[in-house]
Amino acid sequence: MTIGLAERVIALKPSASIVARQKVTELQAAGKTIIDLTIGEPDLDTPAHIIEAAISAARGGDTHYTVPMGTPALRKAIVQKLKNDNALEYGLNEVIVGVGAKQLIYEAFAATLNEGDEVIVPAPYWVSYPDIATIHGGKPVIAECPETDGFKLTPQSLKEAITARTKWLVLNSPNNPTGAIYSREELSALAEVLREARHVWVMTDEIYEHLTYEGKALSLGEVAPDLKDRLLIVNGVSKAYAMTGWRIGYAAGPAALIAAMNKLIGQNTSCASSVSQAAAAAALNGDQACVAEAAETFRKRRDRMFELLDGTPGMKLRKPDGAFYFYPSVEGLIGKSTPDGRVLKSDLDVALYLLESAHVAVLDGSAYGMSPYLRMSFGGALEDIEAGCRAVRKSCEALV
Repeated sequence: MTIGLAERVIALKPSASIVARQKVTELQAAGKTIIDLTIGEPDLDTPAHIIEAAISAARGGDTHYTVPMGTPALRKAIVQKLKNDNALEYGLNEVIVGVGAKQLIYEAFAATLNEGDEVIVPAPYWVSYPDIATIHGGKPVIAECPETDGFKLTPQSLKEAITARTKWLVLNSPNNPTGAIYSREELSALAEVLREARHVWVMTDEIYEHLTYEGKALSLGEVAPDLKDRLLIVNGVSKAYAMTGWRIGYAAGPAALIAAMNKLIGQNTSCASSVSQAAAAAALNGDQACVAEAAETFRKRRDRMFELLDGTPGMKLRKPDGAFYFYPSVEGLIGKSTPDGRVLKSDLDVALYLLESAHVAVLDGSAYGMSPYLRMSFGGALEDIEAGCRAVRKSCEALV
């Protein structure tokens, strides 16, 4: 006899990036050499001073439960970070720590969504936004942001997406998968629409905040401080400090929402790791030179990937302003035939062809809500980027 699974779990799609990573791992375990351009994390090591802080905390006996919302030391560091970097004032009761930024998105939706509430998700989007909304009874409303608009939500598109049932708008800048960053003027224009729709809350995912190459990434709260009472900022230490495995995210928002999220965390994970929280506090409080160095490393990788892929037959790409992904159009490859006679009918077909012929793993744009595109990461080692791009180009040139 098998247990009956909940309908919400049956309907839930697995994370595309996690599935891709699992597939790459399986192929590598089978002895195949695969160049992985799907990775959603830096290949850099966590800076030494952060690791030393974790070791010191563990040796000092800081190995016990913390309160669900996070240690006072880490929350103070978050409050100071928001003040220094974003000119935003928050109290300790308005910030919360989670097991990664993803948990805080999950808890925010769990705390606020009722059946049928709508969540506006601009596309292309990070793969988990729609599914996390759906699992909590929400209805994702996908607002397409074409490349002609810089892959960014326009005020008109936002107006058209808002209904009486809208509960949240999700804004991700710098964006995964496109690297797009909203300017001050663009955020101001969106804020004008939101001022008219007073029932709409805004979740800003700012996890790639410091990985920018063409100017600073601004928080909506900086541009429109009057919206702060219905704004939830989600961020973390994973990307900027190469701390993905430490699993520390944080959020800042109105005290009542933070209290509700705190209640939920208390009933599921209890708290984030105490040692990881000590490390995160050291990251936020310490010398930020490591963040600038990481951004410069990724800038060089971005420029090299562009150099190697620019002019690839059937592929059109633009340099991302932030994060560490290219999102090239492969419209020119659709309808082409592989050397063995198969016709490529979708970006998924293109991704599978590159895996088979070039032994390069990339992600199809359909997973991110917009086709025909691919997501290609430059988060990995430069030698892998160079080898992968050359192999991709060669495979594209082989199509007829």
